[in-house]
Amino acid sequence: MGALAYITALNQALHDEMARDDRVCVFGEDVRIGLTQTTKGLHERFGDGRVVDTPLSEQAFTSLATGAAMAGQRPVVEYQIPSLLYLVFEQIANQAHKFSLMTGGQVEVPVTYLVPGSGSRSGMAGQHSDHPYSLFAHVGIKTVLPATASDAYGLLLSALRDPDPVAVFAPSALMGTVEEVTGELGPVPLGSARIHRAGEDVTVVATGQCVHTALAVAEAMADEVSVEVVDPRTIYPVDWETIRASAEKTGRLVVIDDANRMSGFAGEVLATAAEQFDLVAPPRRVTRPDGAVIPYALVLDQALLPNGDQLTDAIRAVLK
Repeated sequence: MGALAYITALNQALHDEMARDDRVCVFGEDVRIGLTQTTKGLHERFGDGRVVDTPLSEQAFTSLATGAAMAGQRPVVEYQIPSLLYLVFEQIANQAHKFSLMTGGQVEVPVTYLVPGSGSRSGMAGQHSDHPYSLFAHVGIKTVLPATASDAYGLLLSALRDPDPVAVFAPSALMGTVEEVTGELGPVPLGSARIHRAGEDVTVVATGQCVHTALAVAEAMADEVSVEVVDPRTIYPVDWETIRASAEKTGRLVVIDDANRMSGFAGEVLATAAEQFDLVAPPRRVTRPDGAVIPYALVLDQALLPNGDQLTDAIRAVLK
């Protein structure tokens, strides 16, 4: 297929699915002009009835999407800033997520919550730099975190076709990246991990942009240790079988995840490994610090994010 930009992949998935299924519609601020580029061209192609600019009220248009889904539509809600999810957590976690269960499956709520630019935005500070996917996984909402353009396309397509609410977090650090794609694009099943690099000595489970950090570290350490890099792709439900098979093959496990350490996804992987996996060394994790709030100063912003040096140290620690 050739070069595919991450942001183009998200946009292409929306174009393709809206052309295939006329129930798919888009709600959000400035989605008609495609301010974030993910909705670029949708209004010109699909019109006012399916691409709707909303007032600055996340609670209102998130609830609107829930109602539209209950009425048979398949809404996509775009949030310009990940922290806006805190405003609508009740509507998503307590209403949209639970409604199918509370009605005995009589009513589905197939809403896709799309968060382009999640995580650090390099100097945009605390209210624009959170990466809150663990909150959604914690309450059982299907949550995906694509690391490549082809996975961004495929996971968003699966989210749009799923009968339940799905949160799609697109890391800010990846929005400008490009992948050389071979073959045709297609849906990527939710709950399916991807092994980016095979290895024999240690497994690194990496999420989002950390996948690329892990691949760079694995290449740099190739003369020292054979590193297998596993990308869960879906934060909930997790593909435990793939992670388990890799960790038990190598016997050693490190997780790198761009979220706060306390109650984060990395801690969940380590807890499951401690309970269920056969390892030969205690696992390690590389994350943001506990309770991290990203500051304005770029050097401090970057100092709080997990990086390659920390991952290298963690890999060497589990090899001892």
